[in-house]
Amino acid sequence: MTEQIQRKLSESKTARWAVLALVAFTMLCGYFITDMMAPLQDLLQTPVDGGGLGWTANEYGKFTSAYGWFNVFFLMLIFGGMILDKMGVRFTGVMATSIMLVGVFIKWFGVSHDFGGETVSIFGTEWGYPLLVASLGYALFGVGVEIAGITVSKIIVKWFKGKEMALAMGLEMACARIGTGLAIGITPLLSRAFGNSISMPIFIGLILLCIGLISFIVFVVMDKRRDVEDAAAATGEEEAEEPFRFGDILDIITLKGFWYMALLCVLFYSAVFPFLKYAPNLMINKFGIDPEWSGVIPALLPFGNILLTPFFGNLYDRKGKGATIMIIGSVMLIFIHCMFSIPMLNNWIVALCLIILLGIAFSLVPSAMWPSVPKIIPENKLGTAYALIFWVQNWGLMGVPYMIGIVLDKYCITGMVDGKPTYNYMIPMMIFTCFGILALFISLLLKREDRIKGYGLELPNIQKDADIVLAEEMIGEGQR
Repeated sequence: MTEQIQRKLSESKTARWAVLALVAFTMLCGYFITDMMAPLQDLLQTPVDGGGLGWTANEYGKFTSAYGWFNVFFLMLIFGGMILDKMGVRFTGVMATSIMLVGVFIKWFGVSHDFGGETVSIFGTEWGYPLLVASLGYALFGVGVEIAGITVSKIIVKWFKGKEMALAMGLEMACARIGTGLAIGITPLLSRAFGNSISMPIFIGLILLCIGLISFIVFVVMDKRRDVEDAAAATGEEEAEEPFRFGDILDIITLKGFWYMALLCVLFYSAVFPFLKYAPNLMINKFGIDPEWSGVIPALLPFGNILLTPFFGNLYDRKGKGATIMIIGSVMLIFIHCMFSIPMLNNWIVALCLIILLGIAFSLVPSAMWPSVPKIIPENKLGTAYALIFWVQNWGLMGVPYMIGIVLDKYCITGMVDGKPTYNYMIPMMIFTCFGILALFISLLLKREDRIKGYGLELPNIQKDADIVLAEEMIGEGQR
């Protein structure tokens, strides 16, 4: 009877895939909002009398960098990891999604009001109130979506450990990339449908995120039922979350493998997500694509992840070679950004091919990186470990877009058209290429550390049943 109860949820394939669908949809909604301003950069830089906000590339960079303000400087992401390990996935997930909702509302309020053209000086820099309010909202949203990300990662480990964990993480990331792809691809069309409105796409995202919160609440009901069943089936084993200890942070940060993983994460993501923030504008300035359709080619990158990330995740589950996969992805990253930096390669077909290749590279590395973390870090410290990795990543997600905006305004302006500057993107693309070179170096060090410590990054994730292993050994003995 106890075994039958245990199989109801924790051993039910249907239940765990349903859980994945629910939490992955919530992340899809979050990433739709994360990247929806990227294809609107051209409109944001349009003068106010032309229907835009009159931002410069530097101001757009400030807004984009706001994503990591609270996570980096106020350590909100690390506190979120502590809360996750202390309070569990249900409480933390609902909290994170609610924070996202509040942040999106503030962001929408900021871009939909002009505040009479008033400005405020912060650290000697002038900020318009729309820019400041929208940035604060985006910063709060960044806290929520990043905490939600580590929560979903721990949910997948909980429900898929010893099973199809890398495939599940790959599918979750694929759903998140659908959100990114929809944001980059359809946001300009939504804006045009509402008279070149900047605020209406954000409001639509707000409604979508409300549905994402409902989806997560359905997961909460399922997860609570599973814990009740697990407790009923337990035979003296303690299933509750272990309390968080500050010593856990010290245990994690003293591991070389953790730092290699964290550095690889920040370098790789800094070469992809900030690139996507500027990719539609790159399509306009280098490849001559109409602003309304500037997000179509960049949108192919996340849509390519839909099939490839689960494929590579499934490959890692069954064949292993996680560290090798990360090395290959880093090499591809170097080649792609280097090709983007060459001025004479300005045909839209070149852009299309490079974006497809970047999609493959972006499928390779995350599909192997995130399922590798539980091989290095014990499960009771995973929330804190993921939070620390995401915190390091947020330094890149905050600093790189801001740096690119400054570089564009100072060194890359080539002229003015309709009151908006035009840019040469060679220097920014070389910066992204350097991130790829550093990522390759770190991935090689990670593979070396795995060989020394025996983390098993090159081994499959799926654990074979003991009877199957015994049968295979007996067959092998018989053949010998």
